[in-house]
Formats: sequence, C-alpha cells, structure tokens
Amino acid sequence: MNVNENNKGRRTQAERRAATRRALLDAARELFAEKGYHETSAEEIVRRAGLTRGALYHHFEDKRDLFRVVVDEMESEIDEEIEAAERAEAELPEAVMAGYRAFVDAVLDPEMKRTFFLDGPSVLGWEWREIDARHAVGKIEEGLEALIAEGYIEPQPVGPLARLINGALLEAAFFVADSDDPQTARDQVWGAMERLVGDFIRRRASTKR
Repeated sequence: MNVNENNKGRRTQAERRAATRRALLDAARELFAEKGYHETSAEEIVRRAGLTRGALYHHFEDKRDLFRVVVDEMESEIDEEIEAAERAEAELPEAVMAGYRAFVDAVLDPEMKRTFFLDGPSVLGWEWREIDARHAVGKIEEGLEALIAEGYIEPQPVGPLARLINGALLEAAFFVADSDDPQTARDQVWGAMERLVGDFIRRRASTKR
C-alpha cells in the first residue's frame, strides 16, 4: 500500500470516529431536550445513537462530559444568533443591543431553555459559568471597545463592565426560563435591560448627532 492509500485509510478512520462522536452528541441532545439530563441514562443515549456503551466511553469520560460538550455547542449556536442579529443593524449601539437581545431570546426556544439554561447550571455548576464567560465576555468587551472608540460611551476599563453586563444578561435569561409565561417575562426583562443599558448607550449616541 502506498503513502496516498495509507493517508486515505487514516482519513476514513478519522471520519468514522467523527461520525460516531456526532451520533452520540445528536442522540444525547435529543434526549436531554425530551427528558432532561437527570432522567436520561447513558444506555438510552447509546441506544438512540445505535452504538455501544464502549463507543460512548471511548469519546467521552461519562454522561456529564457528553452533556458539557452539548452545552458548549449550544453556546456556539447562540453566538451565531447574536452575530446575525448584530449584522442586521446599521448603527453600532443598535447592533450591540440586538446582540444582547438575541442572547435573552435564546431562552424562548424550549430546547435551549431546558438543556442550556436550566439543566446546564444545575449539572455543570461553576463550569457552566466558565463556558458562558469563555464565549460571551470577550465579545461583550469587543462591543464596548468599539463603542468607546466611536465615542458612544466614555473611556473606561471594559473588563468590569463586560462582566456586569454579562451577569445582567444571564439573570435576564434565568428570569425568563423560570417563568410560566416566557414571552411576557421576556418582554418585561428586556424592557429593564433597555433602561439599564440601552438608554445609557443611546443617550451618549444622541450627543454625536
């Protein structure tokens, strides 16, 4: 067998491993959304995926590790929604607020609500906060730096402000997730976010016109 054939074989094996891992993640995500983390067993996941327990433990340490990866992927999907919302706005302050709103709106999706916002913190504890911070805080800082650069807000250290805004967004999402009427809760909490953050940004923006 020549080198090219060897490489082809290795790629095929890698693709098979990736497909197995993907099948486990997809099956787990479906079950976590349907039943919740605690009511879903590892056996159910491998059965849904059409695989064996050995396959699960080859790719993940345990069910919790699998759940952590599912949550991380869901956070990436929220990131994509945030970026799309930002691109839809022409003015920087409106783009920043649209991104914040997209994060809060993510909780209106039943799967996101149950798996990411409810089971996520319960199962992963502080690690869930670390996952969120890894995705969110840097991006919030970038937005604040852009607002400062364009004169919308006064120069200041962006790290503390980004953490405060991220904390407010998380609490807003939890408020919606805990409500029996998510849409009304979302409207109420977003009104508060507009007054807390949006008015501040837009007040400064009005002086630029």
